[in-house]
Amino acid sequence: MINFDSYNFVGKRAIIRVDFNVPLDKDFNVTDDSRIRAAIPTIKRVLTDGGSVILMSHLGRPKEGPEEKFSLKHIISTLKKHLGVDILFAPDCVGKIAFDMASNLKPGQVLLLENLRFYKEETKGDEAFAQKLSTLADVYINDAFGTAHRAHASTTIIAKFFTKNKMFGYLIESELKGLNKVLHNPQKPYTAILGGAKVSTKITIIENLLDKVDNLVIGGGMMFTFIKAQGGKIGGSMVEDDKLEMALDILAKAKQKGVTIYLPIDAVIANSFSNNADVQVVDANVIPENWLGLDIGPKSVAYFAKVIESSKTILWNGPMGVFEMPKFAEGTMGVAKSMSVATKKGAFSLVGGGDSVAAINSLGLANEVSYVSTGGGALLEYLEHGDLPGIKAVRE
Repeated sequence: MINFDSYNFVGKRAIIRVDFNVPLDKDFNVTDDSRIRAAIPTIKRVLTDGGSVILMSHLGRPKEGPEEKFSLKHIISTLKKHLGVDILFAPDCVGKIAFDMASNLKPGQVLLLENLRFYKEETKGDEAFAQKLSTLADVYINDAFGTAHRAHASTTIIAKFFTKNKMFGYLIESELKGLNKVLHNPQKPYTAILGGAKVSTKITIIENLLDKVDNLVIGGGMMFTFIKAQGGKIGGSMVEDDKLEMALDILAKAKQKGVTIYLPIDAVIANSFSNNADVQVVDANVIPENWLGLDIGPKSVAYFAKVIESSKTILWNGPMGVFEMPKFAEGTMGVAKSMSVATKKGAFSLVGGGDSVAAINSLGLANEVSYVSTGGGALLEYLEHGDLPGIKAVRE
């Protein structure tokens, strides 16, 4: 596989799959530009080398062809601000205009293509559509980790038309480096922290991690499925009744493999799903009827802190409670702080998945962990399967 850093881009047109699927407000202003910023080093590397760049991305989920609110032209000013060069814009991603604009690119120029998902062929992984995209450039760079789990035309299929000239950009390279540290050669003790609402969405990950970790910390809504499975009373808390057997099975497998599972010992409960609800802290397995557990309690935070802060490798995916409401954010905040402490002591810590990343960013602790992954679904699938279609296509 070609190394991005040692490749010579002089006089080459590089088509880069970026993830510019960013949030816009009602006036089409970008409200969070972190995905755009993440792509800048890769783009600059090609330009400073004497190459030109064609950028392709999706934005939102357009239903039937082009829609004004999903046009990538809305991100041009933000992109220009971070890149420091003028951005040319093609009103289409394939067809004569896009082809002519790409053909006439001069070294140092950047062309942004219109939203790929204005064509159904993109998400269908259509080969003819991928080939049309490939005719725009000499080199293919995949730098969109957040979409690498999709076998779409621009993330996977296009790679087959660049037999020699295909590679990963800096963002994917750093994602893979971080993930390999938690998947293939983690330093021990290794602790995985899993939160979020449902056990069902994390089953394969848990099973995969049981062969690697020493400790598994469980919080979030899924904790109640484990507590109820063991005979605890969870009141009106969220639970997956059809997964109780599975929870017991996971506990038994963990024991068999010598993995310690840490479940919360107390919970912050409320009489309604609201930040204005009445709140109390009780033992996690004796929640009264009509009350719901919405966060882990202070004893659990301290209990988890001990194991997290004495770990050498830590992976965190999923919040401990409904952290969007300030009353139920303490548990998630506690885990984030413990990760920061462990990192300062020399641990490698990786945070991934939309909600955990949002939590660590809102707490201002993103720089106090080793790596914050940009991939939500992609990260989970990589943890499950150890590979992704978009990664495999470039490596082949």
